[in-house]
Amino acid sequence: MGRISILRLGHRIVRDKRLTTHVVLTARAFGANEVIVSGERDDGLISKLEKFIEKWGGEFKIRFEENWREAIERWKRNEGKIIHLTMYGVNLPDVIEELRRIWDQNNIMIIVGSQKVPREVYELADYNIAVSNQPHSEVAALAILLDWLFQGRELSKEFPNAELRIVPQLHGKKVIRLR
Repeated sequence: MGRISILRLGHRIVRDKRLTTHVVLTARAFGANEVIVSGERDDGLISKLEKFIEKWGGEFKIRFEENWREAIERWKRNEGKIIHLTMYGVNLPDVIEELRRIWDQNNIMIIVGSQKVPREVYELADYNIAVSNQPHSEVAALAILLDWLFQGRELSKEFPNAELRIVPQLHGKKVIRLR
């Protein structure tokens, strides 16, 4: 299976800080390898998320890319396939088997927008995919797509080199410090 990279398109510092944080946390928890943030440069957000990743472990990367168009075109030339999450796309159940096959042989970039997504993204994408043809959260769409790709295996993923680990509890909460 290939790597999975998420392109967070159109990040706006004032408006999207919390939602972009949730995109990154969801991407990491649900099995992606990295998030590329494009839009307004937000080094503070990236630094904060890198510290979080260090604390909770794993090999996850986050970085800023100035030009989303160049990032997409470079990915298509060198890395693999582009999946754009949009409520206007083909419904996920209708193409999930094909997506799993392409992921088995290619790296994939999943694009999630914030502000209005330029028409060019729809044309550059190899797949425009919807988890619902109704308005919804890009975080929810990302979680559902990754869950369907991994078939639930991501829910038991281990994160090496973590400082902290949650011990699942039926009641209450327990976190242990590993180092």
